[in-house]
Amino acid sequence: MRKNLYLVLFLFSTALFAQDNLTYQRPPQEIAQLLEAPLTPLVTFSPDKQWMLLLDRSDYPTIEQLSRPELRIAGMRINPANFGPSRSSYLTGLTAKRIKDGQEVAIKNLPQNLLMSSASFSPDSKKLAFLQNNPDGIELWVVDMATLTASKVTDRKINATLGSTFSWLSDSQHLLFTAVPQNLKPLSEKKRVPTGPIIEENLGKRVPSRTYQDLMKNPDDEAAFDYYATTDLILKKLGGEEKTISASAIHYSFSPSPDGKLILTQTIQRPYSYLVTVFSFPKQVNVIDINGNLVVNVASIPLTDYIPTGFNATQREPRGHSWRSDKPATLYYVHAQDGGDPKVKADIRDKVFTWDFPFNTEPKELISLPLRYGRITWGNDQVALVYERWTSDRKERVYQVNPATGAKKIMFDRNYEDAYNDPGNVLTEPNAYGRYVLAVSKDNSVYLTGQGANPKGNLPFLDKMNISNGKKTRLWQCQAPYYEYFVNMLDSKKGTFVTSRESNTDNPNYYVRTIGSAKLTPLTSFPHPYPQIKDVKKEVLKYTRSDGVELTADLYLPQGYKKEDGPLPGLVWAYPREFKSADAAGQVKTSPYMFTRLSWGGPIYWVTRGYAVLDNASMPIIGEGDKEPNDTYIQQLVASAQAVVDHAASLGVLDPERVGVGGHSYGAFMTANLLAHSDIFKAGIARSGAYNRTLTPFGFQAEERTYWQAPEVYYQMSPFSYADKLKEPILFIHGEADNNSGTFPIQTERFYNAIKGHGGTARYVVLPYESHGYAAKESILHTLWEMDRWLETYVKNAQKQARK
Repeated sequence: MRKNLYLVLFLFSTALFAQDNLTYQRPPQEIAQLLEAPLTPLVTFSPDKQWMLLLDRSDYPTIEQLSRPELRIAGMRINPANFGPSRSSYLTGLTAKRIKDGQEVAIKNLPQNLLMSSASFSPDSKKLAFLQNNPDGIELWVVDMATLTASKVTDRKINATLGSTFSWLSDSQHLLFTAVPQNLKPLSEKKRVPTGPIIEENLGKRVPSRTYQDLMKNPDDEAAFDYYATTDLILKKLGGEEKTISASAIHYSFSPSPDGKLILTQTIQRPYSYLVTVFSFPKQVNVIDINGNLVVNVASIPLTDYIPTGFNATQREPRGHSWRSDKPATLYYVHAQDGGDPKVKADIRDKVFTWDFPFNTEPKELISLPLRYGRITWGNDQVALVYERWTSDRKERVYQVNPATGAKKIMFDRNYEDAYNDPGNVLTEPNAYGRYVLAVSKDNSVYLTGQGANPKGNLPFLDKMNISNGKKTRLWQCQAPYYEYFVNMLDSKKGTFVTSRESNTDNPNYYVRTIGSAKLTPLTSFPHPYPQIKDVKKEVLKYTRSDGVELTADLYLPQGYKKEDGPLPGLVWAYPREFKSADAAGQVKTSPYMFTRLSWGGPIYWVTRGYAVLDNASMPIIGEGDKEPNDTYIQQLVASAQAVVDHAASLGVLDPERVGVGGHSYGAFMTANLLAHSDIFKAGIARSGAYNRTLTPFGFQAEERTYWQAPEVYYQMSPFSYADKLKEPILFIHGEADNNSGTFPIQTERFYNAIKGHGGTARYVVLPYESHGYAAKESILHTLWEMDRWLETYVKNAQKQARK
């Protein structure tokens, strides 16, 4: 009877998998209720540290919402109904909390159906601006923090297609925003009959590019881009005058000077491109005054489709124009000295320049950099920090620069892969202009906060460092059995600061601490969002690969499980990463005390279904010295997978004959390769991956070589090349509208057909309207249902069926 029962179940599940046109399905209740658990609010603080905002998050959108009209051009996805981005998540609730007394207060007169985004305090913290994203238009609102009342600022509809929407001026009384032009005529319908072919031509110019989605295809797309991206730049005085200072231009970005008298603008120019995204379109960089008058033409940037391949490649022209945060109106920018080509030998890669208003003298060189410029954090006339990096050797340097004299010294010189020696990030604070600058104390010290990675797991810290002599003092550090990290400095003189604290069983909550004191004052008391898995066992495993590389994985075991219950079926979930040293690859970069967070795409759900889940399993691909990591990708990948299964099995918690593997994006690529080149796993789940690397010929992930430079690597790393070897069952899931570079849906379609053509066992699920990450609740629930059925059939019950 048992044999017959297993046969019936197997035939039923096989028939179910063979159906082509299922309606959306729900996974078992224990999985569904975890996905549908209430979301913990987000938290942000006012610049003056008097207010904490509690921001409720929207649930997953429905498939009906996701299916609404969407314009996909120039690498963007636009909601044509409201001139904003499509596929956005919003904040649906807003509560203010006074930090001094902990009192929560409601905001009056908020929009009835709140769909908030881009919340931003004014520099003086007395106002909070935000966008209200209505279906037919985006509105600009402001909350008066004195009266706790919200009101709409303007009748003009906001245009948010390019991301930059509004900015406060330093007086906290004016807002600068982009609006849909008034009296806009409807966009002309696309011509059904073409006037001629679409032609592209290249006359000997090198234009390498990665594979981008949603590009322009024809003149109709160019017209649509002009229509939806063109804006008026408006200056609004709260409760007063509203004036247009730059009309009918494609404002890519805009930034008021710290003193509020000038505006740095970037506007997009023609010609457009059908090969690259809006990011690379020609741009004009100007400074105008608050009346719209041109002050200076800063730079004209051509189409930057010529940028060579490589992670340190950049444009030839000046880049990164911005305002010094510590000066009233001083520009700074970066200019490559190697033509932007990392393959060119050069002693100096980049130079940073500053340019003072009124811009009638030559820009001044601030610093010359032997590596590629990363970023700058301004402090005052005596100190700024300039960061540089180089990818091939993972080098990072931080220079302490005196902007007045140009004097510099190296503050940190390190391998940025080395988490154990990461000094942390320097804290900043708002200055009189409302711009964030280095928090430099009177004794010439700064604060550093970091993760505190170490072999026992992350223990975040707060340090104070004297920048004159480099001496550090540890002010506070997280203590086990908690994971707690610094969030915000409330008062440096009093030594009070905010942390977020959590444990395996405690949801993250916010607390106030004082340097030198053990006292802990709670600010929030968010409950456990999924108490049904509160007692799930979590452990950070440490084990060694066959070549000696140290690895880690997060092991989750079902609630109430005991070893004497016997080994469990398992699911390994991972995402490979490249390293230049085995030491860095083997470092522990997580904490055993972190709260068990669930994301829509993670594997932890299956601990409720009786699986041993091995999440974040290390899959390092290492290339030390002059060696390229991907030259031995397959060997290292298989060795890492074998190591995690062997170690978990040696603990007695995992049945090595019943283990599945899965991943998303590059993790899907990993999954297919593991099934093609090993027999470790019974089945695989591959979501939104790329499987034929010849379709991404100018590089992928951390691979900088092109297909023509390393054809054997591209072939050997492509599981498509070994479709005839892949015999274990594999479940493919892919969003129909995947917009991630390289993961076109055709990657999965062709790989599935190749496996099918060689008699393999595979299932291909296409999710309508979904992108690289899935959004609609129906899609996510169905994805979890597909994954559950696959694991139950081909992993959990596979060995039992064989034994019967």
